[in-house]
Amino acid sequence: MTTSTSLPAGEASTQDRTAFALLWSLTVHDKRAGDEPFLQGLALIEREAGDERNFVKKATNMALRAIVKRNRALNSAAVAVARRLADSNDPTARWVGKDALRELTSSGVIKRLERVPR
Repeated sequence: MTTSTSLPAGEASTQDRTAFALLWSLTVHDKRAGDEPFLQGLALIEREAGDERNFVKKATNMALRAIVKRNRALNSAAVAVARRLADSNDPTARWVGKDALRELTSSGVIKRLERVPR
């Protein structure tokens, strides 16, 4: 996801935030989708997690937290991304990773995943 330099700052932020909000929505609502689009989404999240614009940062975090709840395989991949982000030198990426890890490794999420078919 690249920010177009021809867009005013507010429009670029909206465009980037929308991409992560769409990823979140697909994670929650597209029950038939395989794991591949979400694995690609994790790569996008990891690449863009350093974007310090508040709405983009929050949308990135929201998408990461949704992917982790989809199934066990995506949970493992998303937790790995969150841990790498939490260890990042970039303060924004570090916030995204640490904030996501608080929920992703919670007992409630783990119990929910135990009920989800593989």
